[in-house]
Amino acid sequence: MKRMRIALVAAAAAATLALAGCTSGSDDAGSDEPAPTFEAGTTMARLQEAGEITIGTKFDQPLFGLAGPSGEPEGFDVEIGKIIASELGIAEDKINWVETVSANREPFIESGQVDLVVATYTINDERKEVISFAGPYYMAGQSILVLADNDDITSEDDLVGEKVCSVTGSTPAEKLAEIGAEPVLTDTYTNCLEPLRAGEVVAVSTDNVILAGLAAQNEGEFKVVGEPFTEEPYGIGVKLDDTDFRMFINDVLEESYDDGRYEEAWNSTAGTVLPFVDPPAVDRYEN
Repeated sequence: MKRMRIALVAAAAAATLALAGCTSGSDDAGSDEPAPTFEAGTTMARLQEAGEITIGTKFDQPLFGLAGPSGEPEGFDVEIGKIIASELGIAEDKINWVETVSANREPFIESGQVDLVVATYTINDERKEVISFAGPYYMAGQSILVLADNDDITSEDDLVGEKVCSVTGSTPAEKLAEIGAEPVLTDTYTNCLEPLRAGEVVAVSTDNVILAGLAAQNEGEFKVVGEPFTEEPYGIGVKLDDTDFRMFINDVLEESYDDGRYEEAWNSTAGTVLPFVDPPAVDRYEN
């Protein structure tokens, strides 16, 4: 799966990708090996010269992006962001994390408020008209979270005509309306839990991996029911016309699949609850 597209990185540097400022969070920094070089004018060159990167991610998604005690987010998406930064020669402590909810992901990318977004971000054609996606790096599917003692809802068919909580600007919210449920929308999925506890909605619906994290975080209160009823390919959002950066990230993803960093990132985060599955092939589409 490895590609020669990291020809954006000078050939002389390609053999030394275990570089000093290019760790993925280990204490291996301190090597005297040279940093990679990138073509002048590319986003990669700009970020490397700046020595820092701003990444948008969720702060309320257990397993994928959840703000820890330090205020820094933790999870699988966060680890993917760290891998990308490392290949630019940017250390973890030079990553600026910005909380990015479903409704502001595209605006943040378009305005340059973030350099990229890794935030349980489903690739779809409508979004690809506004921004570009590297990946996908994970295939999720929409499912249903209910109270632990609810045996009445077992599939999406049982949501028709019912109030179901989801998040503004998300593809799950659109799907709920499509199947005939009554979406009750908020800004984050954690804000759906109290309405569910209070009986104001019968369920919460979004990607199965997000729901699994919420259930694990609130053990005994909730359960995930039914089989996933959509496919949600998670991608990494960048500016619409930044093809070089998108292809670079695709290269990094594929390298991480081959060298074990991707699986290590999964096992240390979402893999504590969910089984590892092979990542999907990246889609090197043309705009």
